[in-house]
Amino acid sequence: MSTSTSQRPVARGRTAPPPAVPAPRGSRRPWATRGHLAAAALLTLAFVSPVYLTLVNAFKTQDQIVRDPAAPPAPPTTHNLTDALARPDRIVQIGLTNSAVTVAVSVLLIIPLGSALSFWLSRRQARLRRIVLAAFAAGLMIPPAVVLLPTIRILAFLHLDHTYPGLVLANVGGGYLSFAVFVYSGFLRSIPSEIVEAATVDGAGSLRIWRTVVMPLLRPATATVTIFLSLWIWNDFMNPQFILGPLHGQTITTGLYLSVGQFSTDYAQLFGVMLLAAVLPVAGYLALQKQFIAGLTSGATK
Repeated sequence: MSTSTSQRPVARGRTAPPPAVPAPRGSRRPWATRGHLAAAALLTLAFVSPVYLTLVNAFKTQDQIVRDPAAPPAPPTTHNLTDALARPDRIVQIGLTNSAVTVAVSVLLIIPLGSALSFWLSRRQARLRRIVLAAFAAGLMIPPAVVLLPTIRILAFLHLDHTYPGLVLANVGGGYLSFAVFVYSGFLRSIPSEIVEAATVDGAGSLRIWRTVVMPLLRPATATVTIFLSLWIWNDFMNPQFILGPLHGQTITTGLYLSVGQFSTDYAQLFGVMLLAAVLPVAGYLALQKQFIAGLTSGATK
């Protein structure tokens, strides 16, 4: 009596084919990968296009800019930069100087205040720390335009309106200090408490611990705060326009605004001013980029 089987006998000398391996769940379809690459390319183009237009138009004549703003300069010219520097109102020299001084003084005041306050909060009870950080969070959530009029009234009461000390004070007391406190507070959580306790046992006071122990450890955070705040204060238009006023002086952003005419604009010279205005921020970022990247990397693991 013979029994039938559904499997066929395997021929001698041949091995059965390996079973098919199922595709992993995380594998992406080709069309999805191409879609992501296309979206990334469009986003990159959106961010790079203003930089490209500024660079190419800074070395083109007025007729070339009006004819085709996106075309490369052929032939390139440097008259836009020399004409911007030779303006009788010296808007580039005065604007760059005022912006650089305002940024430097504001950042040099915000960094020690923000780091010292964050170090003080790190040694307080959790309840008090949450209350203070919630108050500083309001400085980040409230739009600057909402508090602009009260700020101007306070500066007028202190006789600091239309002055550069008033502008610096508005920068220090605004949302910039809140940002510094949040960044430093996040970095201070990664510092072991044993370091501070050892310095306390050695007889160091809180001020000395902050200056000689904590601040060197916060160097990546300081670079991050410096770059962000410098760019924000440098690009700020509203505070210099309303606190200083157009007749008292101008920063580089308000100077660019004054360069735009009501009926006609010399775009060639305007792009030259814009290129010169971007030189200092780019140079500062390149000087601090290593510390900036280290700060972002270490902050991502907290």
